[in-house]
Amino acid sequence: MNAFYEHHHDNIRFGYRCFDRLLLNGLIQPFQQPERVIGFFNTYRQQYPVSRDVLREIASQFQNWVVNRSQKGNVPILEAPEDRRDKFLDPYFRKAKPNQVVAIVKGREPARIMIAIGNKKDNRWHLQIAQRWVVQYNFYVHDEHWGRMFVRMCPYLPFSVRVCLNQHHWLAIRMCEEGIDFQQCTNAFLKCSNPARLQELADSLTTRDLLNCGQKWLATFTPFFTERERKQAGCQHRLFFAQVELCDNLIFRRRAALDQMGERLLDANRGVPSGSGQPNKITVIFGRKITRQYRGKLQTVIEDMNLPNPVIRSHYGNGFVKQYVRDHVLLRTEPASNNVNDYGCKKAVENLPPLREKMSSVIDNYHNVQQDILETFVDRGQLRKLAEPTVLPNGKRIPGLKLDHPRQLALMHALVRFSHIAAQNTFTTSEIYADTLAVLEVSPKDYSLASLRYDLSKLRAKRLVERVPRSRRYRLHRDGYSICLVFLKLFERIYAPLTAGLLRPFSGDTKLQQQKCTQLDRLYQRVVDDLDKLMDAVGLKAA
Repeated sequence: MNAFYEHHHDNIRFGYRCFDRLLLNGLIQPFQQPERVIGFFNTYRQQYPVSRDVLREIASQFQNWVVNRSQKGNVPILEAPEDRRDKFLDPYFRKAKPNQVVAIVKGREPARIMIAIGNKKDNRWHLQIAQRWVVQYNFYVHDEHWGRMFVRMCPYLPFSVRVCLNQHHWLAIRMCEEGIDFQQCTNAFLKCSNPARLQELADSLTTRDLLNCGQKWLATFTPFFTERERKQAGCQHRLFFAQVELCDNLIFRRRAALDQMGERLLDANRGVPSGSGQPNKITVIFGRKITRQYRGKLQTVIEDMNLPNPVIRSHYGNGFVKQYVRDHVLLRTEPASNNVNDYGCKKAVENLPPLREKMSSVIDNYHNVQQDILETFVDRGQLRKLAEPTVLPNGKRIPGLKLDHPRQLALMHALVRFSHIAAQNTFTTSEIYADTLAVLEVSPKDYSLASLRYDLSKLRAKRLVERVPRSRRYRLHRDGYSICLVFLKLFERIYAPLTAGLLRPFSGDTKLQQQKCTQLDRLYQRVVDDLDKLMDAVGLKAA
């Protein structure tokens, strides 16, 4: 249980965590090597060489098979729609029977296919894999165990495939089998009579469940191979994770409570600056050490601010975590990855258990940090002590922390960057030097590395930062992280905005209609107006 859930559990009706979207790539491993393809045709089809016409004939046979299956099963072949396919295909799934193909959608998409290079005159050819845009077929299926799913087939050798599953559909079938009452809204459960059992079912998903479903339909949609070839030549697809989404769903008791907290989350995540200094971006936690070799994206972006449900999207490597409110009562936190190697997991579907554990820890880390931002405590009686000088045992006097000291605040900005938390709270002075310079907007000549070490010594004296034994790295304490947020919030979100509103208000703001102002700006203006009234009442209003 993470700190976020512990703090808000009184407002939460129930929660559950499951895989949302599971996108699997399938490939026939022997057919990834051209020489083994040649050996297959020579051994099992008595055909040599493998020419361009042979490969084209294979694709033509598959396309003819699709047309025949469509006619026999009364399955429509549709062109890919411009809008989302989910909504487009909803009518075809409404009366679907178990294990029924409800529709086939074809469209041009990129795929790795086998091509033959040579000439017909000499009949000499060699094979190689190449990336091409080709017509592929998406078989939309109502599986008896997985419900709604689709399988995308490439008609060209080596028959690359993609299988898309959603655990919400799988869970709905399991709960129906056990007689559990629930309310499903697309890919979410808003009500459930037995939430504990729902989570148990979600955790019971195994690799075998993925393989049974995938292999069943892949064998059906690759009629090119005989049963003998599948067993002896290994002509079966092996499945790998292409895209994985694990969602944490918290269903709140009251819409108002979630709306209020959602606004606080959006405001908090735009208010803690990132290294670039932009208010809508912050760095992100993924529980992975950030090294010099890291070249991916590391920031948080608030997207779709003009829509009813804006999304907080935190990027790391080839994936991200997104958090948003849906269906008015559900807060979803969802890590997604296009490369599970980012989490230290291998891509084969046999690695489902460690992948679930890694992605679940990402959600807990994200929630813990969100709660740290929401819940910042101003120390009672300790704030004054932080401002007082510290005398070390050797008699050295270290100045205290000042709420408005620009160099100190810039250093705190660098320290609360989530990249250092992802590195187990450890950092070197050189690692945070560039971030501090960026916040200060000065050059190394104006603020040296020695000056940063001096400012860091003030935090060490207050025991907010400690040096890691036998290393040159430092560690930011959990209390130190909260104290840094206290100082940043008090100065940048209370004192600085109110002072600006009092001493030098922006003239254009007075012409802006009240309903177009953000809630945060309206609250600031209310405080400014009340301070004006207070000063006028005590006779301090400026002439």
